[in-house]
Amino acid sequence: MSDESLKSRVETWMVKQMPIIQMHGGTSVVREADAETGQVVVELGGTCSGCGISNVTAQNIKRDMFMEFEEIENVEVKVPSTGDTGADTVEGGRGGDLQYSNESAGHF
Repeated sequence: MSDESLKSRVETWMVKQMPIIQMHGGTSVVREADAETGQVVVELGGTCSGCGISNVTAQNIKRDMFMEFEEIENVEVKVPSTGDTGADTVEGGRGGDLQYSNESAGHF
């Protein structure tokens, strides 16, 4: 295990996940990561708030965190109704314009 805190390692891991989330206008912040209890709380914001597949994103984050960090026992992913995660949003999710995939912006 690294000397680096669990929170720092989880934040670094989330930044690597952010291109996918940010491409759709979403953001994330690690609110809690306690190595002693194994509890991690992540908050999604931006366009994740109100997104019809934010529950899928949350489940993928949970699954992948359990596989990546052996000390994690419980992951809670919150998606606030306002989409506002505050000033301490993980760096990988800050700023940038909404980007679209190869499909047109009007594609449903």
